[in-house]
Amino acid sequence: MSGEGSVHLSIDAGIASVTFDRPGARNAMTWAMYEQLRAICEQLRSDASVRVVRFQGAGGEAFVAGTDIAQFQSFTTGEHGVQYERQIDATIALVASLPMPTVAVVQGWCIGGGLAIASACDFRIATPGAKFGVPIARTLGNCLSIANVAGLVAALGRPRVQRLLLLADLVGADEAAACGYVVEIATPDAIEAAAQKLCSRLASLAPVTQQVSKEALDRLLRNGLPEAEDLIRRTYGSEDFREGVRAFIAKRSPAWSGR
Repeated sequence: MSGEGSVHLSIDAGIASVTFDRPGARNAMTWAMYEQLRAICEQLRSDASVRVVRFQGAGGEAFVAGTDIAQFQSFTTGEHGVQYERQIDATIALVASLPMPTVAVVQGWCIGGGLAIASACDFRIATPGAKFGVPIARTLGNCLSIANVAGLVAALGRPRVQRLLLLADLVGADEAAACGYVVEIATPDAIEAAAQKLCSRLASLAPVTQQVSKEALDRLLRNGLPEAEDLIRRTYGSEDFREGVRAFIAKRSPAWSGR
């Protein structure tokens, strides 16, 4: 791994900035970074002075390029996958349940866990070169939790999510904007100003209305989700998943067996 990385929090004039800082690995998330993100979200939940939270990646090349795959080398059973997906769901739920509006500022790659984090935000702005996707059918051979899939479908629509999951397609900034997933495209030298403008506008509006509207939308999304941990056990317990991890670490194409 390219260092453990960190997640930083700064607050200025009611706007909190959360930065994923591991640019040498395209901000791929380590276990420590997920822990820091959860702690930051818990802190922000109870800070009434914060009116807006923005999330961004360091370095300008990526928002978050997923979870660091080297960490999966220790997984030996499907139960390891279940525990991992539970932790991811808990983290994404904390981001989604922040009572104030949230904005993902996306430059470059927004992949896997990064896509889940961005999709849990209320708004997304992006640079023209931003790429959104979950190419696990090509890279790792794992799967997403049912809550994660539901969040992506709500944000992007089922046909597009089918392309992401089954074809390992990537969605560019223009397509993401055309379907409403991205609210604004700004060049790299203009995205900071665009982010500040959007955050300032959100901070000027009625916070109680924003809070209850966010909660209503989240209840609609989470209501009646089916149990699906059997699918996670099957995937993470498969030989294909172990082959995907080995191939990624060895920088070769995986040889899928269907087992």
